[in-house]
Amino acid sequence: MVVNEIRPLLEFDRVSRSFVTAGRTVTAVKEVSFSVERGQVLALLGPNGAGKTTCIKMAATLLVQSSGDVRVDGIDAANDPYEARKLLGLVLGGERGFYLRASALDNLNFFAELQGVRGARRNVAIREALERVGLADRATDRVETYSRGMRQRLHIARAIVAKPRVLLLDEPSIGLDPVSARELRELVTDLRDSGVAIVLTTHYMHEAEALADTITVIDRGAVIVEGDASAVAHAAGIGPISSARLARVDERLRARLLQLPEVMGVTYDSRGGTATIDVRWADTPNHSALNEVLQHEHLIGAVFDRRATLEESYLALVGANDAA
Repeated sequence: MVVNEIRPLLEFDRVSRSFVTAGRTVTAVKEVSFSVERGQVLALLGPNGAGKTTCIKMAATLLVQSSGDVRVDGIDAANDPYEARKLLGLVLGGERGFYLRASALDNLNFFAELQGVRGARRNVAIREALERVGLADRATDRVETYSRGMRQRLHIARAIVAKPRVLLLDEPSIGLDPVSARELRELVTDLRDSGVAIVLTTHYMHEAEALADTITVIDRGAVIVEGDASAVAHAAGIGPISSARLARVDERLRARLLQLPEVMGVTYDSRGGTATIDVRWADTPNHSALNEVLQHEHLIGAVFDRRATLEESYLALVGANDAA
């Protein structure tokens, strides 16, 4: 019996990239491996300088890897970049990249022509792209009249006008207001549901948690964990978090809680006359020990347990890695 293997639309296989600067060799990416399939979002996370944008540029054929293989739907991106680009859409963070005094329609006509979308098919593709990003009613307006959120949506329209199989989003929501960021997330979800494979880099952990099917965290050019949010928490050594509301919290209480076995960290936030305290455990919460500490405090309501957010897990993981 022949088994039809589903091929990843984007695959990094032990990819490295080195630069020579000031007479010395710097390795920006070290044997990074990941894959993204049809209808999947992979969030590529890491601190500034971790190698995320270098990975995006290698995937987009803007940089050639020093070693390893980058494949776009089976095409070797280094040996056949022209064919690979036909399957790719790229969105870089920022507002540049358009002719500001031209309309959105004129801009997309120009870029669609560069991407090989021609004839009657181009008109249909441009109309569909503008409708998809919610700019069809502003198609003839100059780009210079667009808000930052609208320009970012136009970047996505430019990236999808040729109907790519793989969409690369490098910090697409940076600088956007909350409404525009939400609209962008909805658009990414819609594209994923239509079968596009998406790689997303972002510093907004709630965005990654909401959108990503798979999370890959890199630091100093190397992958330190991949999986879902729970995998990141596990790698960071974080178990459940106990949360409580108190009339007040001070450093004295925090210090006492940090002395409890299995407590990895304690954070608190005071506002509106009350405080919320979060106790991070390495394993199962020790409720009896916690309640013994809190029994003399002005506890408001009951203590409850929750799982760590991706942001909490990521900060603990990257902080521990930087301290190593």
